[in-house]
Amino acid sequence: MEKELKLYKSLNRLANADGTVIFGDADDRVIPLAELKETFELQNNYYNRSFSGLSLSNSADLFDQCVAPLCPKDIYLHIGQNDLSLFEKEPSAFDQGYTSLIKHIRNVCKHCSLAIITLRNADNDPLIEQLNKHLAVIAQNEGCELCDIAKQQAWNPRQTKEVVSFLYSMGFVRPLTNKRPVQDVARILFCYNLI
Repeated sequence: MEKELKLYKSLNRLANADGTVIFGDADDRVIPLAELKETFELQNNYYNRSFSGLSLSNSADLFDQCVAPLCPKDIYLHIGQNDLSLFEKEPSAFDQGYTSLIKHIRNVCKHCSLAIITLRNADNDPLIEQLNKHLAVIAQNEGCELCDIAKQQAWNPRQTKEVVSFLYSMGFVRPLTNKRPVQDVARILFCYNLI
């Protein structure tokens, strides 16, 4: 984790403010942001600040060191995979930890929007299913967008790309450059490899 921390701090010196940040665990570290941004003509600056071993116990500190300096406009929280044992033992402690993290983020980055990404659950694990239900309640209670990627869904990336190209050709470029729907971006970023 120290190596990632050092790398992200160095990259932050090159980054621009008001971008979109992915703050997740080890699986998210390999999201090919450059390719997805180019393929789907995503206009924002996207930064991946995901860590191996990211959990609720270390997330606020890592957020302060690597995400907060970016002054992000949007944050995709994909946290929970490393907290399954905590959730299994004490669901209320998990809920409290996640809610505390959201409050901390909002205190530090007052004008950013938050999207909570559910955990993938292709194998229908009942524990992950319950955790995702808790994430949905937390998102609703805290006014965050919920992006449900739990189940492998039919998604046609070629069709998505064609729709984006059509909108561009019809002159709807400006709305897409301002703000793309959170659900669409989450599907692109977190489900690209489920095709």
